[in-house]
Amino acid sequence: MLTCTFELTAQERVIHGKPAAEAVREEIERIRARRVLLLTTRSLAEGRLVREVSSALGDRCVGKFSAISAHSPREAVIAGAAIARETDADHLLAVGGGSVVDATKTMQIALWRGVRDVDALSALAVKRGTAPLSPLDGDRIRMTAVTTTLSAAEFTAGAGITDVQRKVKMHFRHPWMVPRTVILDPAATLETPMELFLSTGMRAMDHAVERWCSIQPHPVAEGLALQAMGMLAASMPAVKARPEDLEPRLNCQLGAWLTMIAPAALVPNGASHGIGYILGGYAGVPHGITSCISLAAALQWNEPVNAERQKAVAEKLGRPGARACDVMRDFVKSLGLPTRLTDVGIGADRIPELARQYDGTGPISTNPRPVRGAGDLEEILRLAV
Repeated sequence: MLTCTFELTAQERVIHGKPAAEAVREEIERIRARRVLLLTTRSLAEGRLVREVSSALGDRCVGKFSAISAHSPREAVIAGAAIARETDADHLLAVGGGSVVDATKTMQIALWRGVRDVDALSALAVKRGTAPLSPLDGDRIRMTAVTTTLSAAEFTAGAGITDVQRKVKMHFRHPWMVPRTVILDPAATLETPMELFLSTGMRAMDHAVERWCSIQPHPVAEGLALQAMGMLAASMPAVKARPEDLEPRLNCQLGAWLTMIAPAALVPNGASHGIGYILGGYAGVPHGITSCISLAAALQWNEPVNAERQKAVAEKLGRPGARACDVMRDFVKSLGLPTRLTDVGIGADRIPELARQYDGTGPISTNPRPVRGAGDLEEILRLAV
């Protein structure tokens, strides 16, 4: 008998297909926010999207913080929370990709718990798979997200924040961290560099594939994962071929969303996702690119235990009967993205060093084929050289 606790998040609405500025204005009016702090990156701060959203907010926009960089450094979280206090903000609006969304989600915790320095923030991190922080009465300020990539960080009640000094990705969880509202406007992705858009799409593909192949499957996860794989496989090449066409961009956004509903059924990821944390937090590789490199290698290493299951992956990518690992590598290549560690400047000599970063926890510990230590992880990484 299938036993499961399906956890619903505190997310209220997902709005898709409506212009971001219009949707933001309506949402801020709906929740009656009066002082909104806009969080973004320097690359987006002076662009069309941020200008339109800021204009839609009018005098409700009390400030803009754009010093959020890749991998969401904890220093950015502390700095953003300080601006929120200075401006007396009553709502946070994240405009950007996964780094902006994760940083903003964690700023809420810093504001809720009165955290003003990186060490106090680190003390609130939780181990993956453990209980989240318990809500308190003072946990009030919330956020809305307008997303520009396919990371899908906006759909989870957790966030990855980097301790840049130790080169470690920390995890934060709280039931109310998840944005109240997510706005998926395909036009909001037009300023996103093509490599970034497509590589974060591979992160979404990683979610779908690993949840389909999970050691703890669930009917909800299986159906959504298959649908997401098909949508992403069809729409990502279409975006590359027709960059101005909004329809495939929206389908990519919807596909990425589908991949993030499965965690509510407590469906764990596998080694590809966990390797991404190491390559991202320790080696500084962008998260989307990590999936481009690790997913095919993990599929190949897992073949002895789930080759039959992997057949559906090859079918959804349009090559029934082929090895899923080969199909995935070819798919990534067709998008013009890197497929090997050497493509991002990491040689075979660094594999032992990378493998030693595995601490026995996280998604690598729930891989379909058990990873029993650094030696096994080295085997997977060597398939990606």
